[in-house]
Amino acid sequence: MPRTQNWPLVVVLVTPLTPLVGASLGGAWTFLTAFYMFGAIPLLDLLAGTYRLNPLPEKAEALEREGRFRDYLIAAVALNFGIFLWGAWWVTAASGTGWERLGITVSVGVLTGGMGITVAHELFHRTDRLSRALGHLNLVCVGYAHYAIEHLAGHHVRVATPHDAVTARRGESLYAFLGRVVIDEARSAWRIEARRLARKSRGAWCARNRILQLVALEVALVGALVLAFGGGALAYFLGQAAVAVCLLETVNYVEHYGLRRREIAPGRYEPVDARHAWDADQRLSNLLLFNLQRHADHHLHAQTPYQTLQYVHTSPKLPTGYPGMIVLAAVPPLWRRVMEARVDALAPARLDAPSQ
Repeated sequence: MPRTQNWPLVVVLVTPLTPLVGASLGGAWTFLTAFYMFGAIPLLDLLAGTYRLNPLPEKAEALEREGRFRDYLIAAVALNFGIFLWGAWWVTAASGTGWERLGITVSVGVLTGGMGITVAHELFHRTDRLSRALGHLNLVCVGYAHYAIEHLAGHHVRVATPHDAVTARRGESLYAFLGRVVIDEARSAWRIEARRLARKSRGAWCARNRILQLVALEVALVGALVLAFGGGALAYFLGQAAVAVCLLETVNYVEHYGLRRREIAPGRYEPVDARHAWDADQRLSNLLLFNLQRHADHHLHAQTPYQTLQYVHTSPKLPTGYPGMIVLAAVPPLWRRVMEARVDALAPARLDAPSQ
């Protein structure tokens, strides 16, 4: 891996600083993190170009053993939580205007959704307890901890089928997707947890229910914020969480839009392969998102750490990185103009039928 991909130095140091810089400048600059992520990064992606090289097998093994890559994740968790708490203080205690408080809430939400949930995703895919606990901490900060349960036992099993809550249907707008996915994902997580407990001869409403445990942590966190910073902290928490969750689900929309595994028998689908996730090869946004955009390889090898995820030449390719695609998805006519031709160009077995 080239030295230009000693990335988390960029992620850990630059991205979390943008809310602080915005607060110091005041005014519209309080929205700086959103401007940075969805204005500057898409433009810089065009300048930085693409990166399609993979480490040799022996190099990949060495990279997996390097502790610094896990250290970057832990540092990102600490910064994410620190900025989250700082935002609660600033919004409730600083002398900013209403628009400035909104700007900081949005900026923190972009951070907790863009970096926080990305890091959480990387950590809860790991098997050690510390990694999973840190991943859940980032999700608790946005009130969406059930996402880990549904993602591991739901999305990875059902991806690119009609039974996956998270796979966007062809012809479905981002706003229609957001309107259903939050509810469908929560329902799926509950069913998954209820089945797990039933196998242990337990009812869903019991102390061993992981969703109830995580909700209790979320409530405790909100309670602590209100005790520490006052009632305004509740509005701050809900606001930044809404931004973060919308950002997460917009990324989900982009990652599998219009792709469908072939049904080989009633209720049975072909195995997941590289054709069932959209990849983006842009160098900069892959650095910022811990290689999340090498999404096809992630679905093929879910336990592979971010630093050794592979470029897969057979996966469908997005025209730009996720930050730019999020902007595009927000304008459905532009999204359709760019993406429908790409979906049409894929083999029929990969496609979703247009929604009615």
